[in-house]
Amino acid sequence: MSNLPPSLVDKTVAVLGGTGPQGRGLARRFAAAGLPVVIGSRSAERAAATAEELAAATGGAVTGADNAGAATSGDIVVVAVPWDGHGELVAGLAGELAGKVVVDCVNPLGFDKQGAYALVVEEGSAAQQAQALLPDSTVVGAFHNVSAVKLEDPEVTSVDTDVLVLGDVREATDLVQDLCDTIPGVRGVYGGRLRNAHQVEALTANLISVNRRYKAHAGVRVTDI
Repeated sequence: MSNLPPSLVDKTVAVLGGTGPQGRGLARRFAAAGLPVVIGSRSAERAAATAEELAAATGGAVTGADNAGAATSGDIVVVAVPWDGHGELVAGLAGELAGKVVVDCVNPLGFDKQGAYALVVEEGSAAQQAQALLPDSTVVGAFHNVSAVKLEDPEVTSVDTDVLVLGDVREATDLVQDLCDTIPGVRGVYGGRLRNAHQVEALTANLISVNRRYKAHAGVRVTDI
């Protein structure tokens, strides 16, 4: 589509964990923007079923594959898997992800009777763990605080939020900011280097608390820019 920024023309976006709510929501929005999307899942069959559903809903080019196949197909690869399996999945795809921009949106959270809370991650954050496991990839943290409910809801024409984009390579963070901007209502905002990803991942616990109290799907806006 001609309305894509030049940086994203001819780029395919793969979404690992694309059958879960966050992955499916992002895939829906990217496909609707005119980006070719590959849904990745542990089950190729489940990925294909989700892809078929999203292609019909958006009129976009959406295909499905297992996670390794999706990682191979994508120029930009979004990791949207549960925290529990994050390290194992990422480490296992180091070869497929070499030379690519990998967008990590995983939030290491625990849940108990008091609600959500941030977990301590040895490497500092999920994004830093991914970068440690993917020495030949460029990892960017983004999409941590975006409501999956809003992304998935076709009635929501504008997803009212900013996305903090974190990374150590300017060209890669610029690219991911452009990717954010393809979603109506979303603005990608540079939020610092990868070492600052922890507090952005952890902020999701605060937003879950906001959502519970106010029965909302809260997002974040950065003022004065």
